Amino acid sequence: MIRFLQTDNRLTKALLVIVIAVASVGMVVYLIPGLAGLGAPGADEYAIVYPHWYSRFLSTGDAVSEQRVEQVARQQLQQQGPQYADNQMLLNFFEQRVGQQLVQQQVLLEEAKKLGITATDDDVRQYLRTGPTGQVLFPDGKFIGEQQYAELVNDRLNMSVPDFEKGIKDDIVLRRLQAMITAGVTVSPQEVRDTYRKNNIKIKFDYAVISGNDLSKTINPADAQLEAFFKQNTARYAKAVPEERTITYFSFAANQVPGGVTQPTQQQIEDYYNAHLADYQTPEQVQSRHILISVPPGADAKTDAAAKAKAEMVLKQLQAGGNWKELAKKYSDDPGSKDNGGELGFVQRGRMAPEFDNAIFTQNIGQIAIVKSQFGYHVVQVEERKPAATQPMNQVLPTIQATLIRDQSQQAQQNYAQTLTSEAIKNGLAKTATAHQLQVATTPPVAQQGVISALPDSTQILSKAFTMQPGAPPEDAQDGEGYAIFQVTGIAPAHAPTFAEWKSHVLDDYRQEHLPALLHQKTQELADKAKAMEDLAKAAKAEGATVKTSDLVGQTGQVPNLGSVGDVAPQLFDMSVGTITGPIDTQQNGVVAKLVDKQEPTAAEVAQNFDQTRDQILSQRREQAFSVFLSNVWDNYRQHGLIRINAKPQGQQTPGM
Repeated sequence: MIRFLQTDNRLTKALLVIVIAVASVGMVVYLIPGLAGLGAPGADEYAIVYPHWYSRFLSTGDAVSEQRVEQVARQQLQQQGPQYADNQMLLNFFEQRVGQQLVQQQVLLEEAKKLGITATDDDVRQYLRTGPTGQVLFPDGKFIGEQQYAELVNDRLNMSVPDFEKGIKDDIVLRRLQAMITAGVTVSPQEVRDTYRKNNIKIKFDYAVISGNDLSKTINPADAQLEAFFKQNTARYAKAVPEERTITYFSFAANQVPGGVTQPTQQQIEDYYNAHLADYQTPEQVQSRHILISVPPGADAKTDAAAKAKAEMVLKQLQAGGNWKELAKKYSDDPGSKDNGGELGFVQRGRMAPEFDNAIFTQNIGQIAIVKSQFGYHVVQVEERKPAATQPMNQVLPTIQATLIRDQSQQAQQNYAQTLTSEAIKNGLAKTATAHQLQVATTPPVAQQGVISALPDSTQILSKAFTMQPGAPPEDAQDGEGYAIFQVTGIAPAHAPTFAEWKSHVLDDYRQEHLPALLHQKTQELADKAKAMEDLAKAAKAEGATVKTSDLVGQTGQVPNLGSVGDVAPQLFDMSVGTITGPIDTQQNGVVAKLVDKQEPTAAEVAQNFDQTRDQILSQRREQAFSVFLSNVWDNYRQHGLIRINAKPQGQQTPGM
C-alpha cells in the first residue's frame, strides 16, 4: 500500500495532540533542574501553582490533579505502546513525565493570564473546524453533530466535551504566548543564504584508514606487564567470574505425556469457530487507482490552484479516453504507484487518508473524480469492490484443528509437569523420575547467561533457578521440547579469578585501555607523513593504512570506516580541494583524509530553498528564545515558592525506559 496514503487513526492522534497540548510549546519541564520535591499539597493534588505571592495565603492557586496526570499518562502510554498499557512501572514513569509537563503548562498559563493573553469559544470552534480534527468533525464542511462529537471525545479520550475544549483553549493560549515572546526573533537574508550553503555543500575525499582492530592485535605486553595490570585493577576483577549454580533435573518431551493428545471433536471445532468468528471475517475491500498531483505542506493559494488545475487537466484526458498507465507515469507524484498505472490494489476501510478513504468507499465503480487530501489532489477511479464476508467453517477447518491440537498438547504438557512437580516435592526428584521412567541429570556449574547443553532451551529454567535457594522445593519450566522439573543443588558465588584463569580477558582489557593513545599516535604519524610528502596514498602505503574514496556526500552522509561526515569530520566542509587533514578519531579507527572535490549549491538552489531554510532557522531560534523565557519564569516561580509538587516516593518512579 502507498505509505503516505496510509493512516493509523488520525482522529485519535489529532485529539491526543490537543489533550497533551503542552508539547506544542516545544519544552519539556523535566529538563529543568529541581522540579520535583518543592512542597507537599493535598493528597489528591499532584501540584499547585500560585499566580501571586499572596495566593498561598488565600489558597487561590490552580491545582494539577492526580486524576488528570494519570489520565493523560495512560493516553500517552496507550498511544506509544498499547501492549504496555497495564505495565505499572511504565505507567509510573509516564505519570512522572506527564505531571511535570502539566505543571509547566499551568505555570505558562498563569504567565499568559498576567500578560492578558486569552482565547474565546469562537477561537475553539475555529480550531475544531480548521485544525487537525477538521476533516473528521466537519467532513465536507458539515458538522457531524453534537452527539457524535461527544461520543468520539468520550470513546477516544474518556473525557467530557467541556474538558476537551478547555484543553484546546489552553493550547491556543500557549501558542499565542509563544508567538508574543518570540515575535522579535529575526534572521537576516545573508544568514539564511550562508546557512543553506554550509548545510548543503557536497564533498568527495580520499581517506586512509588505520584499523583499530588490527592495531589492537599489535599490542602484546609481556606476562609480567599483564600481571601487573591485573593487580592494579583488583576491584575490576573482584567478581569477574559470575555466580554459577548446579541444577539437578529430569525432563520429558511432548510425546512422553501419558495418553498423548486426543483429536478435537466436531463440537469443539464448532465451538471454537463460533467463538472466533471475527477472525474469519473479511471486511469490505475496494480496488482503486489514482494519479496524485502533490501540494507541498504550507503551500500558498497560487501553488494550490496550479495543482488543482493540473489535476482537472488530467481528469479531462482520462474522461476523454486517455490511457491511465501513460498518464500516471507522466503526471503522478506518487512514486509507489505511478509506474503501474496508479494501481493501489485492494484495501480495507480506514487504511487510507480520511478524504481518500471516504471517496473510494462511496464513489461509484468506474467513476473518475478529483479528491483533495493533505497530500494534494488525487484523480481517483474505483475499479472493484468486495463486500464483507465470513469464511465458512469447512475452509478454515485445518487451521482450527491444528490450533486445537496445539492448545490441547500444551495444556496436557503443563498438567503433566504440575503433576510431576507435586510428586517431586513429596517424594524427591530421583524417586519421581524413576516412577515415570525418566532420567535424572545434574549440570556442571552454569552461569545465568549460560546454557544447559542437554536441553533444547534452558532459558526459562536458568531464569527461575537463579531466584531459588539450594534445597528449595522443585519447580518446573519449559525446556524447548517439553518441561523440566528441577532443583538448585549448589551455588558458587561470583568471585575473582586467578591471573592464569583470566589471562586472555586481561589481555583484551589491556589492549582496550592502551589502544586509544597508540591509535592517535599512529594516525598523527600518518597525517604528518602525508603532509610532508604531499601524497596521502604513498604515506598510507608506508604506514600500512588502507586508502579508500568516498562518494559525493553532504553533512549527513555516511562513509564506511568513518561514519557520519558532519559529526566525525566537519572540518572537511571548510577545507580547500587538495588539503590533507590532521588525525580524525572515529573511536574505532584512525583516519586521515584528502579533499578531492567540493561542490557548493548554486545561487538558484539557494533562492529556491530560501523560505524553507529561513523558517527552519526561525523555528530553532524561537524555540531557544522561548526556552530562555521559560527558564526565567520557572526560576521566578521557584524562588518565590509559587510551585508546590506532591512528588511520588522514589520507589514508585521508574528511572528510565
